Amino acid sequence: MEKANWSSPVAGFIILGLSDHPGLEKIFFVLILLMYLMILLGNGVLILVTILDSRLHTPMYFFLGNLSFLDICYTTSSVPLVLDGFLTPRKTISFSACAVQMFFSFAMAGTECVLLGMMAFDRYVAICNPLRYPVVMSKAAYVPMAVSSWAIGGTASVVHTSLTIQLPFCGNNVINHLACEILAVLRLACVDISINVISMGVTNVIFLGVPVLFISISYVFIIATILRIPSAEGRRKAFSTCSAHLTIVVVFYGTILFMYGKPKSKDPQGADKQEISDKLTYLFCGVVTPMLNPIIYSLRNKDVKAAVRNLVLHKHFIQ
Repeated sequence: MEKANWSSPVAGFIILGLSDHPGLEKIFFVLILLMYLMILLGNGVLILVTILDSRLHTPMYFFLGNLSFLDICYTTSSVPLVLDGFLTPRKTISFSACAVQMFFSFAMAGTECVLLGMMAFDRYVAICNPLRYPVVMSKAAYVPMAVSSWAIGGTASVVHTSLTIQLPFCGNNVINHLACEILAVLRLACVDISINVISMGVTNVIFLGVPVLFISISYVFIIATILRIPSAEGRRKAFSTCSAHLTIVVVFYGTILFMYGKPKSKDPQGADKQEISDKLTYLFCGVVTPMLNPIIYSLRNKDVKAAVRNLVLHKHFIQ
């Protein structure tokens, strides 16, 4: 009985979005819709070529296929809701739908952090220990590595989503955000959220600190190995195999650090501008980064470009 009284009386949430700035809503609806379609197309093509082209049946492209699928899932978990919010001022979402959206967004973000670390290890072995690469990165190794990335991200999301939905909100149901972002929902709770804050801090260390440290150490060894290659052409080829992954890491983690690491404004006018900035940064992290991933890999990788070209020519030939 006590548990029932402790549950949240909120049946649903109102997503504020950009309703205070109707002019921006129309602009961003068109912009985000186009970007979302590009994400579906670009990442969908990457998944297709990594499956159909036998030359891409390697650990690196297996991880890339997982990353593309993850980006599609991540954006699909939030972008349709954001677009609907641009058309419907003060969009209402049910409590359960908000919980589902929080779970998938958090799970996909956590999985990507771990997956980028796995991809860094793959590049480390390929460049620093090329003779042992077929043994170390066998199918028996890289498939469980990818599966564990999804499992770790999903488990962390279950924990945080469960801790969040158990909180009482006491009728305060207006989310000042574009979607059901977990930190924005936590601000609505009318009880002490110390446990949530501590668990979120531990998760940040696990999903941000540890992968960044691991990736940084991997690239120190990678760069040291590349610099020891005597020919300029050899160095260029070696660096080209990891430059796309390094670019994605910088964009992904740079956006997260910018989003959560910037100082908070105490001035009321500054706080209002910062709220808009936070929402637009959330859009950047949620849309622009997944859109850039297939572009970066397509521009910087001859194998992917050749596979896409063969796919298009094969389709044209069949027609």
